[in-house]
Amino acid sequence: MVKDLTVGKAETVLWKFCLPLFGSILFQQLYNIADSWVAGKFIGENALAAVGNSYEITLIFIAFAFGCNIGCSVIVSQYFGAKDYGNMKTAIYTAFFSSAVLCAVLMGTGILFSGALLRLIRTPADVFADSKLYLDIYVWGLSFVFFYNIATGIFSAFGDSKTPFLFLAASSTSNIAVDILFVEVFQMGVAGVAWATFLCQGVSFVLSAAVVLRRLKSFQTGESVPLFSLPILKKFAAIAVPSILQQSFISVGNIIIQGVINGFGTAVMAGYSAAVKLNNLLITSLTTLGNGISNFTAQNIGAKMFSRIKAGFSGGLKLVWILCLPVSLLYIFGGTQLLYFFIDEPTPGAIHTGTVFLRILSPFYFVVSAKLVADGILRGAGMMKQFMIATFTDLFLRVGLAIILSKTVLGATGIWCAWPVGWTTATLLSIAFYRRFPRRLGSAGGPEGR
Repeated sequence: MVKDLTVGKAETVLWKFCLPLFGSILFQQLYNIADSWVAGKFIGENALAAVGNSYEITLIFIAFAFGCNIGCSVIVSQYFGAKDYGNMKTAIYTAFFSSAVLCAVLMGTGILFSGALLRLIRTPADVFADSKLYLDIYVWGLSFVFFYNIATGIFSAFGDSKTPFLFLAASSTSNIAVDILFVEVFQMGVAGVAWATFLCQGVSFVLSAAVVLRRLKSFQTGESVPLFSLPILKKFAAIAVPSILQQSFISVGNIIIQGVINGFGTAVMAGYSAAVKLNNLLITSLTTLGNGISNFTAQNIGAKMFSRIKAGFSGGLKLVWILCLPVSLLYIFGGTQLLYFFIDEPTPGAIHTGTVFLRILSPFYFVVSAKLVADGILRGAGMMKQFMIATFTDLFLRVGLAIILSKTVLGATGIWCAWPVGWTTATLLSIAFYRRFPRRLGSAGGPEGR
């Protein structure tokens, strides 16, 4: 279903668009949660540590796919909002072709250097083999991840958040069943966890790509459109490259932090692996809502409906805070019980690590969620320089303080304390940059929001 986000009460339109996105990312996170749950419950603590350890490297690949998603989504949203369907189609084809080349390069890199990457983060010997096995299989399915992200970016650009939700709901629940089948029935170990994800993501890609191609036929342009455009590629890259750099450096930062964590032993690794899944469940969900705000912003900029952006920020902030409240309370008071969901026979050290991590971070979800809403507007408006400044400030503070504080009497707890400092500082910057937004576009004029 195609939805024009430039029409109707801004807050209502934004909420209706973003809530299915929130549901989609919850199901997307089920992939990773299912992998950790099956590994911890049916294989053992070492398998959980191995999957969690590999996960930090897979985030680098996901960063590239995410950047392509954002670049495609914002540019297509602007053309869709302006009703320029010819350039919109060319932008989609250009995004697919350029992403295919990038994906091929990343797959080659992953196949050749997965072992070196694992050694770089000081992967312990007792989990190295399983970590490499999981990572190798994941890399072979990277094309599914890439093109599925492009497809969901296109759906979002069209104002359609329901279709990817339905695909993800079906594939992620299937992933749980296939995980258990491969691990319990076929006794495939960590390889079974990886192959289950590979197959289910492949199905999601095929279905979403088919629907995208069919939907494009409904937009009449009167003549054939170019399959590639260098000027559009430059616009795509202007959004995608900073997003890729942002996500990649965050992933590199997480890998550095993972290396620090690995120095504290398998119990701390397992506890962190379980807790960070819960943390990422919310953070990734909030980030996806921010992406939805980017689509809302881009469509309205394309239609020159600039006055709707402020209402979008207010509505987005209300939405993310409503979502943060129950999750924060759950993690603070019920985090320990949630950790048992991932680890069948947990050690006291693993449970203590995960519990402390969640209790330190949870109160600050309200802070970082405000940053992600402001970031959504910055990306949708093409204010990538400001977006990068705020993001890298967060990254440098978190990584630097994690290294420093872990060497004090706080030990591993010092690593978790670095998160709130980075989040708070970066949030202040993002909101300050957002407040400059009206001055950047106000002189452009445009009709009042409807």
